[in-house]
Amino acid sequence: MALLPLILVPLTVLPAVLYLCCGRRHTGSAAAVLQRREPGRPAARSPPRDTWAPRLGGFWLRLFSHAVNTAFGQFLLLPLLVRMHNLSLMRSLDICEDPTFIPEVAAEVTEDKSEAKSTLDIMKQLIDARPDSASTGFSFKGIKDYLDCYRSGKLTPSQVAKNIIATLEDCDKSTPPLRAIVQWDREQIMLMAEASTARYRNKCTLSHLDGIPVCVKEEFKVVPYHHRVGTVYLGTEPETEDATVAKKLREAGAIIIGVSNMHELGTGTTGCNPNRYHKIPRNPYKPNHFTGGSSSGSAAAVAAGLCPVGIGTDGGGSVRIPASFCGVVGLKGTFGRISCHGSYPLSYSTVSAGPICTSVADAAIVYSILAEPDPLYPYGLKQPKATLSDMCAPDLKGLKLGVDWMFFKACDAEVLTICEKAVEYLQSLGASVVEVSLPEMEEVKIAHVICILSEMRDMLQPDFNKHFQEMNLETRATLALASQFTALDYITANRQRTRSMRFLREIFTTVNCIVTPAVASTAPRIHESDLLTGSNDTSFIVQSMRFMQLANLTGIPGLVVPVGYSTAGLPISLQVMGKWWDEAVLLRIGLKLEQFRNQTKKPSIYYDILA
Repeated sequence: MALLPLILVPLTVLPAVLYLCCGRRHTGSAAAVLQRREPGRPAARSPPRDTWAPRLGGFWLRLFSHAVNTAFGQFLLLPLLVRMHNLSLMRSLDICEDPTFIPEVAAEVTEDKSEAKSTLDIMKQLIDARPDSASTGFSFKGIKDYLDCYRSGKLTPSQVAKNIIATLEDCDKSTPPLRAIVQWDREQIMLMAEASTARYRNKCTLSHLDGIPVCVKEEFKVVPYHHRVGTVYLGTEPETEDATVAKKLREAGAIIIGVSNMHELGTGTTGCNPNRYHKIPRNPYKPNHFTGGSSSGSAAAVAAGLCPVGIGTDGGGSVRIPASFCGVVGLKGTFGRISCHGSYPLSYSTVSAGPICTSVADAAIVYSILAEPDPLYPYGLKQPKATLSDMCAPDLKGLKLGVDWMFFKACDAEVLTICEKAVEYLQSLGASVVEVSLPEMEEVKIAHVICILSEMRDMLQPDFNKHFQEMNLETRATLALASQFTALDYITANRQRTRSMRFLREIFTTVNCIVTPAVASTAPRIHESDLLTGSNDTSFIVQSMRFMQLANLTGIPGLVVPVGYSTAGLPISLQVMGKWWDEAVLLRIGLKLEQFRNQTKKPSIYYDILA
C-alpha cells in the first residue's frame, strides 16, 4: 500500500498531457524575450484566449489534489500547468509603471451642486414607480411588495418571519435540498421581526429596509452565527460582533434571516462546496445546475424567494456570476465603496461588497443605505457621497456606452445573440454606442489571477498548514497553484494594474460606461461526483471570470442585469461597468435595461413568502 501513491502520482500529468495534445498552445513564457510595456502604449490586441483543461471530479480530483501538494507537483506538474495556462506571462513583460497595490481612486472634485431630488426622494420614486405585483405573469417579490403589505396591514413583519421560518424548514427537506441559507435561528429572526412590527404599528420605521428579509454571505461576521467562510474548521464559536454591513442592516431595521452558503474560502466560481456544513446550493431555475459562486447562497436565496435582498462579496465576479446564473441583479460597488470590515480578509486588493436583489430599484435602495465611509475600514474613507442622481430619467439620452466588440463577442452564441439585442435596446432609448478598445485583456486576466491568489495564499498559509486535511480538494489544489507565484510576479501584476487603470481613465473621458455580457456561458450542470468530492474545471473558471476581472483588478463598479434565457431556460445577463464612484450611472442604465426582457420566467424552485 505504501507504494500506491508512487505508482499513481505520475498519472496526474494526464491533464497536462491532454492539454498539450488537444489544447491551445501557450504564447509566452519566462524564457521569452521581454516585451517592454511603455506608459500609455498598449500591446497589440488579440481575441481573448480560451483555456482548455479536463474537468476533474471524483477519483481524478482526489489524485490531482494530492499530487500538486507533493514535491513532484510543486517542482514539475504545477510549473508545467502555470506555463500551459499562460500564468507565467508577467515574467515576459518589462513594465515601466510603478505598481498599484490597492486600487483606491480619489474622488473627482466637482462643484457643489444641490441635486433636484434627494436620495430619499429618488428611493421613494423608485418604490412608487415599480409595477404592481398583481400584474399578469410572474414577477419576483421585491422590497415594494413587502412594504405594500406592511403599510396596508395585510401582513406584519412578524407574520412574514413565521412564513420564512416555515420555508427554511421546508426547503432543506426537499429533494434536492436548496442549501441557500446554511445557518439560521428562529429566535433571532422573530426578535428582529417583532421589533419591526412594533415600529410599523407606531409609524416610526427606520428606513425602506425596515422589515425586509435579508441574508448575508457567510464570509461576513453576523451575530450569533459561526463565521465559517464556507469551511468546516473556521468559526468554532458563535460570533459576538457584527461586520459593518450586518450592523448597518440592523440599524436600517432589516430582518437578517441567516447567513448564506458560499464556495469554500471564495476559491471558485461554481458554488460547489461538498463539505458537511454546506453542501451544494441549487440553482432555483435548474436545480441540477450550479448557482455560480462564490456568493452562491445569497443568489439562490433571492432567486428562490426566501428574501428579496442578499449581501455578497466580489473578488473575481463572486456577486455578479451567481446573480447572472440565478437570473437576478448583482452590484459590485467601487473598491472601498461598501465596507468589508468584519469579512474574512481573503484578498485585500480585489474584493468589493455588494447587494444581490430581485430588481435594479432594490439594488439601488440597498446600495444607498450601505455605501458610505467606515472608520473601521481603511479603504474608501475619502469616497464621494453615494447618490442616485438621474436614475429615474425618462430615457438614456446623452449617455455613451463603450463596447469593445472583439471582447464582447468572446462568449457562447446564445449569450451573444441576446446581449447584442439588449445593447440595441439601450440605443433605442437614446444611448449611443461608441466602439472602444480594451487593451491588454490577457495581461489583465493573468494579473488579476496572480493578485487574488497570492493574497489568498498569504492569508490562508496558516490554515493550509494546520487544516489541510479539512479543506475541500479544489481548495487544496487552488492554494497549491497559488504557491507558484513569486514576489516578482506579484509586483509585475500590480504594475499591470497601474497600466489598466490608466487606460480606463482615458476610456472614461469618452464614454460613460463599458458594456459586456455578464458571463460568457450559462450555469453548468452539477455532476453526481461533485456532491461528494467537488470539482475542478479550469476552463469554466476562466470563461466565467472573463468579463469580471477588469473591474476587480482596477476597482471600478459593475452591475449585472438579467436580459433573457437560453433555450434550456437558464438565465443570461448583461454587464455595465462605470468609472470609479459612478454607480449611479450603472443603476440608471440598469433600470432601463431590465425592461428589455419582456417576460420573467418563474424559477423551478420559488417560495412566495407573501402568499
